[in-house]
Amino acid sequence: MAKVYFTKEITPQAMVRMYEALGITLEGKVAVKVHSGEVGNQNFLRPDFMKPVIDLVKGTVVECNTAYEGKRSTTKDHLETMKLHGWTEIAPVDIMDAQGEITLPIQGGKQIHENFVGANLKNYDSMLVLSHFKGHPMGGFGGALKNISIGIASAHGKAYIHGAGKPENLWTADHDSFLESMADAAKSIVEYFDGKIAFVNVMKNISVDCDCCAVAEDPAIADIGILASLDPVALDQACLDLVYACDDPGKPHLLERIESRNGVHTVEAAEEIGVGERKYELIEL
Repeated sequence: MAKVYFTKEITPQAMVRMYEALGITLEGKVAVKVHSGEVGNQNFLRPDFMKPVIDLVKGTVVECNTAYEGKRSTTKDHLETMKLHGWTEIAPVDIMDAQGEITLPIQGGKQIHENFVGANLKNYDSMLVLSHFKGHPMGGFGGALKNISIGIASAHGKAYIHGAGKPENLWTADHDSFLESMADAAKSIVEYFDGKIAFVNVMKNISVDCDCCAVAEDPAIADIGILASLDPVALDQACLDLVYACDDPGKPHLLERIESRNGVHTVEAAEEIGVGERKYELIEL
């Protein structure tokens, strides 16, 4: 059974403690996957909050360009956004698909059998995935699985996942097929790093909207805490369970977003293809 660590303390120092609780040492050149935040978004997690844990692993902040219009759709604009939001002040920043993409195989995927990721992924030995748990207009919610699937995919790869293998169907593909494609893509990343990957989810500023939304709703529920695991499936499931367990007047609004998009299906599909397991032991620190 996977171990998921949890603390109600939401501080930069708690981020460090949650990573250390995992008992893993990420070695070599470490990629730190974050969400840079779309220009105009008020909810994304700020670089200062992430800095101590990024410093600890001597990490490079990594992102990939988006498949839709905005201030992160080209490398030039994305780097300007990273600078505007303060990421370049705390660590080296790498837009991984600036030099194109590479293809990772997906063994036993439900919908897709290859994943197109930023070419610079090959320059890293290990990865720390720092995810902001919140709602999402398409996925229902965004957590660790979305951050390593859509988040590491190149701009073309994002469209490929959204379209369940047909980039031209970016916005029109069967919805559950899209969710399963995210699970498929996540599998390729977990297998690529082969145990040299760790995950931290931050349940703060929990809007129904993603940090990719330039115009996003304010948080729907109160902050909950920080969770960490070596299993992204268990981690996302634990976050969902904490939402269901919370006593907050905004909970129905958030649950409507998650459930109307069948968000849990990404977690279900990821477990079915062996990315991780939904059963977990929650260890509060």
